[in-house]
Amino acid sequence: MRVLFVTGTGGAGRSTVASASALRCARAGGSTLLLTSDDGALAALGAGGAAGAEPAAAAEDGLPFGAPVAVADGLWVARIDAPAHFRASLDRLQERGESVLGYLGATPLEAEEITELPGAEALALLSALAGLVSGTPGTPHAGRAPYDLVVVDLPPLPDALRLLALPEELRRYLRRLLPPERQAARALRPFLAQLAGVPAPAERLYEAAVGWDARLAAAEAVVTGPGVGVRLVLEPGDRAVRELPQALAGLALHGVALDAVVANRTLPAESADPWLAELSGAQQSALKELRDTADVTELPHLGREPGTAADLAELADALPGPGNGTGAEAPAVDNLLAAEGVLVWRLPLPGAERHDLGLVRRGDELIVTAGPYRRVLPLASALRRCTIERAGLYEGELRVRFRPDPGLWPAKD
Repeated sequence: MRVLFVTGTGGAGRSTVASASALRCARAGGSTLLLTSDDGALAALGAGGAAGAEPAAAAEDGLPFGAPVAVADGLWVARIDAPAHFRASLDRLQERGESVLGYLGATPLEAEEITELPGAEALALLSALAGLVSGTPGTPHAGRAPYDLVVVDLPPLPDALRLLALPEELRRYLRRLLPPERQAARALRPFLAQLAGVPAPAERLYEAAVGWDARLAAAEAVVTGPGVGVRLVLEPGDRAVRELPQALAGLALHGVALDAVVANRTLPAESADPWLAELSGAQQSALKELRDTADVTELPHLGREPGTAADLAELADALPGPGNGTGAEAPAVDNLLAAEGVLVWRLPLPGAERHDLGLVRRGDELIVTAGPYRRVLPLASALRRCTIERAGLYEGELRVRFRPDPGLWPAKD
């Protein structure tokens, strides 16, 4: 199963391109699922309120969407319902911590008083990613993976890239707060609780932590695995020129592969109307700069807001099919000990600028910053016994030279 994430600058038409991309794949003969929270995109596909008709029931099962609705041959759509998923998730959390809440005298929240909080949409999308691995409701093909392609309509940049990085970050937090080696002490908790006079949290609460890690690992595998790509949607202009290099660097930093860059609402290169000719000229100038950074697919302006299946079909014809995706390049280490006495750690960062880069070593980790994006990367065991000699950006790669620490590196006989 392949996964195509669609994001881009705000107002560039991400949901429209996500819908057209899903339709493009379905028309090519691949079974496709589109996950979106955009009512306009659902209406254009003829789904409307029918998509995700049972979101609450799905949320109780841990999924933020109901049974997908078939809208065309090979194409299913489902509406991500973040509020319903948040309410169901909080209700489950209250059930697992019932004993602790009761001891503290806390009054559980009733379903009617639970309102969606900031971050609920990210939580819903994260659950959707994990659900892609474990299976989705409404499987059209029994006995095998339900869909050839899943298209996920994401929020604008940079929120989308932070969301894609969230599974790895949350797993790191869990490992720091609940180290695996401490799980051996679980058998002592009832005894310690009796000594302290405080009841231990329900066993289900600890089991939930293990379940969270498993689901996060599944979501992380979806984001960085093979067959996964991100389609960036931009409206050609000064903003797109500024944001594309940072977006490329952010994707590479978090190990997410680029599928395509789509310049949406592109006007004809020539027009008899002076006003349109001026706008088109500005777009063409921006497109030239964008092409210097990445390959760009142009999507024509229809002269109207795409609001029907026919409009989406017209746009689908101009879109490329999703690539097979081999995943983004992971950090690599070159062994130059014999020639130069160093190990060189390399991370491809296309589009990155030197003034936007930051590098900090903290113990056995490297904290790399590229513009607004940051990632904490664990060091290989050999590099942990080295000191950083110098680092720099060379030909689109961050390269860090590590020299063995004589006090930690095994001495030669």
